[in-house]
Amino acid sequence: MVMDKNRFARINEYFPFVVRWSLIIITISCIVGSISAFFLHALEYVSEVRENHIQLLYFLPIAGFIIGWFYHHFGSNVNKGNNLLLEEIHSPSSVIPIRMTPFVLVGTLITHLFGGSAGREGTAVQMGGSIAHQVVRIIPMTRKEQESLVILGMSAGFSAVFGTPVAAAIFSIEVILVGSYRWKLLLPSLITAWISHEVCLAWKVTHSLFPKVSFDWNFTSLVSIFLLAIVSGYVAKSFIHLLHFFSSFGKRWISYPPIRPIFGGFLLVGFFVFGLSLDYFGLGVKTIQNAFVESLPKDSFVWKLLLTTITIGFGFKGGEVTPLFFIGATLGNLFATLDPIHLALFTSVGFISVFSGATNTPLACAIMGMELFGYECGILYLVVTQIAFIISGHTSIYSSQIIAKQKLFHSPKDVGKRISDL
Repeated sequence: MVMDKNRFARINEYFPFVVRWSLIIITISCIVGSISAFFLHALEYVSEVRENHIQLLYFLPIAGFIIGWFYHHFGSNVNKGNNLLLEEIHSPSSVIPIRMTPFVLVGTLITHLFGGSAGREGTAVQMGGSIAHQVVRIIPMTRKEQESLVILGMSAGFSAVFGTPVAAAIFSIEVILVGSYRWKLLLPSLITAWISHEVCLAWKVTHSLFPKVSFDWNFTSLVSIFLLAIVSGYVAKSFIHLLHFFSSFGKRWISYPPIRPIFGGFLLVGFFVFGLSLDYFGLGVKTIQNAFVESLPKDSFVWKLLLTTITIGFGFKGGEVTPLFFIGATLGNLFATLDPIHLALFTSVGFISVFSGATNTPLACAIMGMELFGYECGILYLVVTQIAFIISGHTSIYSSQIIAKQKLFHSPKDVGKRISDL
């Protein structure tokens, strides 16, 4: 009887907690899933407009100035993008401004309308994180609960855009601090990601489809794939360094921020004027899909790498992940010349490996590979993403993630503190 009373007391204790967080998760998922659906539909529309009116690309410098001017005058406190979310997770200080959502949404749509080479992940994750964090304005939260809110919002945004809820749940946990996993957040993060994904689908969003990949093991193919994973790590590292180079160059030589995207826009227009294919502007999803079924120009990954780092580095808005998929898929397509029978496999390995090296999220990338391309090559995906992650070293497209890693590995006191926090 005593045991029954104790059990009943524990249920009474945890019931309000479960109800409270269930309502929070459902609310975040529905709002982020719906806004992400609107974003994806709008992105598809502006991309179609640009493809039908290529002359819009010539106005890219003006579009860049508009984005830069508004961020400089009204959005300076949200200009850090994903890094602001990571910083808020590591050191909660204030509520993430809700203006991050409309600013990054409109900025990304303008970037794509006029042909900037950017992605969509950054936009969705920033919208998700900023929307989720608004709960703090309504319900008092502890520091750890505030961290959880941002993680749940990031998971919801990532899942809604890419349609990979398991990878999204792991990504939002893994990207925070490399080598440390807050597994207690995995279940709520997974539930949030799944509901957000379903809400997005309910708004008639269709995600990109990729072929299921299989592999007939042989020594030549295996060696070639491991070589591809190594090169993917170096390509990811090159992407990061070039991205930081253009960003630092703009800050050093162009003091007035709104002018920086003008300069970047003129560079992009120059490439187009001199004959660079439109395939390298915008998202590039069609090229990614083509990489699985046909041979592409051998320098495709180089051009996409260059155009994306210019676009993001000089201040246009959007994510880096879809361009990283493009770079990885076309790099894998190039390596497939060593074993043409396994074209789809090589493309899928490049797809996830470059992403892994650039974001330091090997587990999430391997799971994404399984969700997108099937589970038959799951073990291989786990290995190649780890290789690319190791080769890329302590570099990341998220500079705030680097700070966290440096604290983790270089400060014994911080190691103890962070382990105790987990």
